[in-house]
Amino acid sequence: MIRRIASSRLWLVALLLAPAPSLADAAGDYAAHCAACHGEHRLGGTGPALIPETLGRVKGIAEIIAQGRPLTQMAGFAEQLAPAQIEALEGFIKTPLDQTPHWTPEDIAASREMAADYRPAAAPVFDADPMNITLVVETGDHHVSVLDGDRLEVLDRFATPYAVHGGPKFSPDGRYVFIMSRDGWVQKYDIWSLREVGRIRAGLNSRNIAMSHDGRWLAVANSLPQTLTILSTETLEPVRVIEVAGRDGTPSRVSAVYQAPQRKSFILALKDAPEIWEIATDPDAGPFHDGYVHSHEKGMEEAFGAQQGLFARRRIPTDEPLDDFFFDPGYRNLIGTNREGTKGVVINLTTGARVAELPLPGMPHLGSGITWDRAGHKVMATPHLNEGVLSVIDMTDWTLVKQIRTDGPGFFLRSHETSDYVWADVFMGPNRDEMHVIDKQTLKIVRTLKPAPGRTAAHTEFTRDGRYALVSIWEEDGAVVVYDAKTLEEVKRLPMRKPSGKYNIWNKITFSDGTSH
Repeated sequence: MIRRIASSRLWLVALLLAPAPSLADAAGDYAAHCAACHGEHRLGGTGPALIPETLGRVKGIAEIIAQGRPLTQMAGFAEQLAPAQIEALEGFIKTPLDQTPHWTPEDIAASREMAADYRPAAAPVFDADPMNITLVVETGDHHVSVLDGDRLEVLDRFATPYAVHGGPKFSPDGRYVFIMSRDGWVQKYDIWSLREVGRIRAGLNSRNIAMSHDGRWLAVANSLPQTLTILSTETLEPVRVIEVAGRDGTPSRVSAVYQAPQRKSFILALKDAPEIWEIATDPDAGPFHDGYVHSHEKGMEEAFGAQQGLFARRRIPTDEPLDDFFFDPGYRNLIGTNREGTKGVVINLTTGARVAELPLPGMPHLGSGITWDRAGHKVMATPHLNEGVLSVIDMTDWTLVKQIRTDGPGFFLRSHETSDYVWADVFMGPNRDEMHVIDKQTLKIVRTLKPAPGRTAAHTEFTRDGRYALVSIWEEDGAVVVYDAKTLEEVKRLPMRKPSGKYNIWNKITFSDGTSH
């Protein structure tokens, strides 16, 4: 026993005296294990940038490195790296770069590349219904397939920027689509002509894009730099770059930007400030006051920090930062969730007042929420990322109708106004090959499909008329599986390279019931 204690003490002394891994060692570990996803210079790729400016208040970085990050492609490295190496790697990515990266309006403008041989077609160059086109994002080799929703055939397949993220956005007439990559590139593609129009780099690390109500402006939410870039949809030229900071001056990343067409505005989720921003796309908007207002009487205003007109900003204070948003059909109310994913709050966008708090633990994924009519009431449903549950909320009085138990955490819900069913994947859990089909009225699972046993099934999209439901087999040698939406029987299978999201033009531009926006 004495020898064993002595031996243990010697081992402990040796451990304490051993040199800690240096930043140089950590740089090598970063290059070996992190650079492929987060970029050689830590500025992001398929994964986010790993520098102090974008890490913000992220906690438990060492644990994330060791165990991975649930609900993402971030793997854990506890088996490859010793605890001291992980600690050193955390210190490395928290270390500021020698030069803080900047991406100025001049840099954005200089990055613009327009296709010299592009000529817009006077009419679609194909004979398919241009409103029943579905775009399939193939992340396996960074392409998008243009799918005819009637014949279920691929009309074109074109290369995209690296790591498409956040969902493509269509012009209101459905002719053009804008696609954003995680490293900030925005691509414009003419669906009628089946040709790329051009591209521009709006930021260095970006989250998503949103289209204005009139189709004139495209907003790009950036984590690096911490800005909102607004582009002309006609020319792709930058027209405004708005630096994002809380009322107290603290810079903030933009978690996401959303379109609010009825309000003629963009809505921003701020990751590092307890505020919601509304950016006007109406030239007659405002004035919006940032500070003290002595009088609102016409002709008697005395106020500080007023903005009005096109791209005027309105701040809506919140109790804490809200990361993920959902909107009621009229865009009167916003439903948001806090960073911890423990609850939902309802905020009236007209008054800025908090209307209700929703019992939504388990990290609800509101961005994938959908609505439908049930028993004379409009209801919404959202999956939970940390548990096998779908929460159904009555939007009349914001009460919980039911929590539907599923075979694991899912990410996407989809339906269609012509369908009796909600389609819910469970691809965040062990039963990732399943797709639940749920009756909208009884809220019961009526069938569980397995499009490819043992392989990941995710993200359903419907054709314009709701006749077909398209499901992704989210694998490198994957497929889009087409189902008859009424009989739930397979109709066709189209091979694809790791297909992820699918976006039907008509469903998106008409804000179809059952489609997330």
